[in-house]
Amino acid sequence: MSDPASSQPASRPRVIAIANQKGGVGKTTTAINLATALAAAGRPVMLIDLDPQGNASTGLGLPADQRSPGSYALLIEGRPLSDLTRPTGIPDFSIVPADQDLAGAEIELVALTRREYRLRDALSVANQGDLILLDCPPSLGLLTVNALVAADAVLVPLQCEFFALEGLSQLMRTIEAVRRGFNPRLALHGIVLTMYDRRNNLSEQVAADVRAFFGDRVFETMIPRNIRLSEAPSHGKPALLYDFRSPGSQAYVRLAGELLRREREPSEALS
Repeated sequence: MSDPASSQPASRPRVIAIANQKGGVGKTTTAINLATALAAAGRPVMLIDLDPQGNASTGLGLPADQRSPGSYALLIEGRPLSDLTRPTGIPDFSIVPADQDLAGAEIELVALTRREYRLRDALSVANQGDLILLDCPPSLGLLTVNALVAADAVLVPLQCEFFALEGLSQLMRTIEAVRRGFNPRLALHGIVLTMYDRRNNLSEQVAADVRAFFGDRVFETMIPRNIRLSEAPSHGKPALLYDFRSPGSQAYVRLAGELLRREREPSEALS
């Protein structure tokens, strides 16, 4: 079911999906702050909010009544990406917000032709930015499938808690199914451990278990539990702007550096 006819030019932006079907794992926090850190490092980045909850849009200070047209228009209506992009106020960082209509997109996609390829087709003519991050919803529905079909790689935030590994195997099976059926270039970029608390023996054990199983696919940088990361969205700012010196902000700066180093290395497809 692969689709070589819609292969994209070599000059297109690099696309990374940030995905985990579990909610509350720090996925949107990672999307916002990693994008900010990458832009600060000189990599022009666009964030596409594919979560109907619109938390990434909220976290970047976009009022709900100013988000349309957004990612719904991109997926369902076929509007050009250039018409939907908004500045964030951060140099080299733009966003395609999640508008209210996105809540019905899962149902509407079912009846559309090339329903799994809608986002890939929309991005095939993209010439904006150097890197596109996709903030996926906490589910494995058609919105997430569209993101995986469009992406070059997947970054998985995984919280350091008891149920962290529950559902991860299902996500890995979905990634592999998409790679085999729709997108042979899709690779696992890596797993980011989030909500890490070094005072908590459970966090240490979960981190050790994940590293034992996934090896160097787990990023060295771990994102700590940090109140500034939780407070920043209510101010409509990335944590890096809200409190740059906080441990959470500094962790995302390090994560961006590690991601860029991995980007320079040859990627390996998920095996």
